[in-house]
Amino acid sequence: MSDSKTPQRPDGLPDDQQRTSSQPRVEVEPTPVEPGDYSYSYTYKNEAGSDPAATSSAPTSSMPAVHTETRTVVKTKSKKLPIFLASLLGLVAGGVLVIALVMTGAFRITDTDVEATGASSQKIEIDPEDTSLSEAVAAKSLPSVVSITAQGGADGQGGIGSGVILDEDGNILTNHHVIENADTLVVNTDAGESYEAELVGADPSSDLAVIRIKDADKAELAPIEVGDSDEIAVGEWVMAIGSPFGNEQSVSTGIVSALYRSTALPSASGTSIYANMIQTDAAINPGNSGGALVNDRGELIGINSVIESYSGSSSGVGFAIPVNYAIDIANQIIDGKTPVHPYLGVSLTSVNAYVARQNNLAVDHGAYVAEVTPGGPADKAGIKKGDIVIDVEGTQIASADGLIIALREHEVGDTVKLTVVRGTKDKEIEVELGSDEALQAEQEDTSDGNGSGSGMTEEEFLRYLEEFLGNGGF
Repeated sequence: MSDSKTPQRPDGLPDDQQRTSSQPRVEVEPTPVEPGDYSYSYTYKNEAGSDPAATSSAPTSSMPAVHTETRTVVKTKSKKLPIFLASLLGLVAGGVLVIALVMTGAFRITDTDVEATGASSQKIEIDPEDTSLSEAVAAKSLPSVVSITAQGGADGQGGIGSGVILDEDGNILTNHHVIENADTLVVNTDAGESYEAELVGADPSSDLAVIRIKDADKAELAPIEVGDSDEIAVGEWVMAIGSPFGNEQSVSTGIVSALYRSTALPSASGTSIYANMIQTDAAINPGNSGGALVNDRGELIGINSVIESYSGSSSGVGFAIPVNYAIDIANQIIDGKTPVHPYLGVSLTSVNAYVARQNNLAVDHGAYVAEVTPGGPADKAGIKKGDIVIDVEGTQIASADGLIIALREHEVGDTVKLTVVRGTKDKEIEVELGSDEALQAEQEDTSDGNGSGSGMTEEEFLRYLEEFLGNGGF
């Protein structure tokens, strides 16, 4: 973990740390109070363990985080009657009430029991505990969220993440980084059942994957109700469901803090693009990845995927992939298709003040076009090597990653307006975005044959790999 605040994925916990040092410790300390009207407070000490998602150590305080909640209780003061007098008055009042009810016909006294009568009598059921919104949403949504244990590698180690049941066929949507490199997948449901699962397919570029429960016909599954992430608003109530720190079937509540947050994060298989994410202050921690973000109707609106934190744990800044995008990718995977993304057909380099000064560029920000793929969308639109893209549909572009994210917010086939700097002049160019499906197929063929079957040189292979994974290229 670096000293700076950077977004990261709330990765699952290693098996050997799920219930030991990494489990937060909670202590309750009651505060002494005086007799009579009194207050009491609980001090919660949260002493979190090491963050398994961290890649390097960051300065942390040795003092545990302390949170104090104070409640005030006021005792009811009433006049005290002598015990005998109070009992006598109670008996008299009760007897008068029974006589009055008998005379009016409300009660019919028989030899064996007392029966309620009256043509207008009705049965009223009263719930002694009024169900709150969070209880209702949790009761509806929890059966649709699972815990995923992924194990792989020579040492068999793995971690825990979360997933969402999509259908009765056993398809479960989760994050790619939850199941990446796993040889064994085990799913635990809200009902306490455990099932083995297999990978259906994944899209590392969007950090999404679908796994399927084996022998799903023998399992009792509760598919989640899917909402519309285009209809949510800032300030809307939400609940995050998952397995933080390995604590399965946990819920936390909050609001939608912001919309349209985007970032790009490196992974073992390249760069994952997170576009138009939902920001929430509902607590999201390691193990929540792949879990559900639901609205006040218990409808899925996002897949919890990223947190922004100094410590690697919840700081009230979490992000979820919008469900409309996630479900579209999941449906492509389930249908056996290759998930496709907008394709521009260029290799890019970020422009900053240093690069601009060293190369005598007209601007100090943007995405520099280092190479144009012949016959690609950019080539057909007239984009040339040396152009610097500084704007996409009114969104300023600060870097190569910024351009990739901006384009990912559009669909294959969309026509977008790019503003480029050519020499010292600005130029607007409209580009119809293509599909990266062919590029993915070429990359997959090359990977299968270690480059020998395609006839490409190592340099050509790295260029195609760069374009596909988004490491400075798109």
